[in-house]
Amino acid sequence: MKLCNKCKEEVNLQDNFCKYCGSPINKKSNEQNRAVLNSIIGFYTIIICYIGFSSLIYSTYPESLFADIGVELVFIGIVLVFCAYNFNEIISLYKSPKLDSSVYFKFLPLTILFSYLIYFGIGGLNELLFFEDSINIIYQYTYTEYPFLWSIVFVAIIPPIFEELAFRGYLFNQLSKIISIELTIIATAFLFALVHLSFISIIWIFPFGLFLGYLRKKYDTLWIPMLIHFVHNSIVLMLDYYYYNKELTEIL
Repeated sequence: MKLCNKCKEEVNLQDNFCKYCGSPINKKSNEQNRAVLNSIIGFYTIIICYIGFSSLIYSTYPESLFADIGVELVFIGIVLVFCAYNFNEIISLYKSPKLDSSVYFKFLPLTILFSYLIYFGIGGLNELLFFEDSINIIYQYTYTEYPFLWSIVFVAIIPPIFEELAFRGYLFNQLSKIISIELTIIATAFLFALVHLSFISIIWIFPFGLFLGYLRKKYDTLWIPMLIHFVHNSIVLMLDYYYYNKELTEIL
């Protein structure tokens, strides 16, 4: 307990404001919280601007590998710049986790099952609500000489590494300084789903984000969320590749 500097009533040390007069108790703590909140708002604002920028680039330069690579490099650059200011906390998340093999046997089958359910479930829901087939990822890169290879780079490699670094790394670290871990997991999952700008996607990306946030907190590392994210995206990509080849075979 300590005395409020203004009204001299006893207050708890963990309180930010006096419950009697409303005066700030720990001005330094409040300033730090404000700085953290500003960094979170700044980060997410830049991500939203990046999404608008990428949409403009894609519409201006459709089917351009140079544009695709450029847009991805901008995203990577944004994430790395913000993480540089949180370097010590970020780098600690890349320590090699000491896990029992049972952890992988527990979460990998769950991820595989989830991926299949999402692939066919969301595809069916998309047809039911919007009367259209889900977009096959492979077709987005058929303008390149190696569509499957570029699909792997843009879908299975870059997102698991840099989306996890952005949301379960930087954003998770910052939010956990001002709100509880439980709310941090929920908030990062919601913001993660929101940037995908699709109502259908939010249905499954939000719970997927909750799962990734839980893994990040439980094992205090980004390796596990990155692995799960990679497995999920790879399964979706493989299924798209299977149906892509099947359609080509039927045409021929």
